[in-house]
Amino acid sequence: MSEAELMKLEKQAVRRLDFAILPMMTMFYLLSFLDRANIGNARVAGLQKDLGMSDWQYQVCVTILYVPYICAELPSNLLLRKIGPRYLMPTLLTLWGLMVALQGLVTSYPAARAFLGLVEGPMFPGILSGAFSGLLAAAIINMDGISGRPGWAWIFILEGIFSSLVGILGFFIIPSTPQELKFMTAEMREVLIRRLERDKPSSSTHEDHFSFKEVFRSLRSPHVLIVFAIFYMEGTVLYGQALFLPSIVNQLGFSANKTQLLSVGPFAGGFIVTLTASMFSDRIKSRAIPTMLISILGVIGFSIYLSSDEKYTRYGSLFFTVPGVYAAVPPVSAWMSNNSEPHYRRATSIALGFVATNAGGITSTWLFPTSESPRYKKTTIINLTFTILIIVGSGINVLLLNHMNKQKIKKREEILKPYNIDSDDEKGTNAKRAWVELGDRHPDFKYSL
Repeated sequence: MSEAELMKLEKQAVRRLDFAILPMMTMFYLLSFLDRANIGNARVAGLQKDLGMSDWQYQVCVTILYVPYICAELPSNLLLRKIGPRYLMPTLLTLWGLMVALQGLVTSYPAARAFLGLVEGPMFPGILSGAFSGLLAAAIINMDGISGRPGWAWIFILEGIFSSLVGILGFFIIPSTPQELKFMTAEMREVLIRRLERDKPSSSTHEDHFSFKEVFRSLRSPHVLIVFAIFYMEGTVLYGQALFLPSIVNQLGFSANKTQLLSVGPFAGGFIVTLTASMFSDRIKSRAIPTMLISILGVIGFSIYLSSDEKYTRYGSLFFTVPGVYAAVPPVSAWMSNNSEPHYRRATSIALGFVATNAGGITSTWLFPTSESPRYKKTTIINLTFTILIIVGSGINVLLLNHMNKQKIKKREEILKPYNIDSDDEKGTNAKRAWVELGDRHPDFKYSL
């Protein structure tokens, strides 16, 4: 087969792969965040009042989800390769859907969200769910009184049941490996495997076994720690918007139903900016530049909210803050994944990023006391400061990664000398061992900027 034919076949295979995986994964991520953040919409619909919860109890209820969530992320990421996404991810979605639905049956101060966090830990959120959450809530609260349940309860019940049904469907659709992909010829599967090996050289060897050394190597990587800090600040600001934006809009003076609808706009705008920024990031092959440019939108939004007393101006500022926070998540997530190798070091780095994000989520739940509404001056200053620091941290990480790339090229022979790659290595055994042991520190591995 000629090179042109191979390229055409690879393009067809990748397109089929996208059609097979992306729609279902998009739905999984959407439901993950929807089921986690719908408590904000339920609060506006009367949850806190009906259950007789104080602000402190509501904040505990939101916070308690994140503790098991954080604890589950690293182990689940390390186990994913063993269990396979085909079984792990649909199981998690089915279980958490049931737990969300059961939240609609509570009649007192609930702590069941801790179990929801435990099964949602391996999943990461998507921007689109924020827009859907408001739209769905606006429609569902009209079911208030049906079967003796309040409108906010139906938000949990219906969204939870739908999540479980999608989870069951996932068992029949999600593949664990290219070999399990349906609607693929054998040639296409082989092309995809070769593509994976080309992108991640260490994946072509079976020597990449789990080792705590890889976990500690990730923890000792300065670029991982910098992005960890960025993730924490991003998580603090992001979850503040996700969980409290309906309350913020409501406390600006809008009615409950109008609040649900008005919360859609900023998230819809964020969805468009997120897609645009993600494509821009891939096109220019950079993670830092999009992250910094997007975060400038957040700086503008928080500055407007902080300086204005007019409710419509404050509401308008959310069209800057939501895109300026959410749209930065894809490039930052890709940045963490791109710059860690081999598999278990990368899995650890990704999990650490999510741990940091959800640690920020815990922080965010205590930043919006009703007594400080609707201005939330202290909180807005914190969010503004964190957004500025995300820009600064991204710039520092670029300089560090660029320096590390140059140093690896300069010291190539010294780094590879222990592996004797150029002598008596006909089968490439030493070369593969070098990739597995060095990972992203290999001279031929170029850090993404």
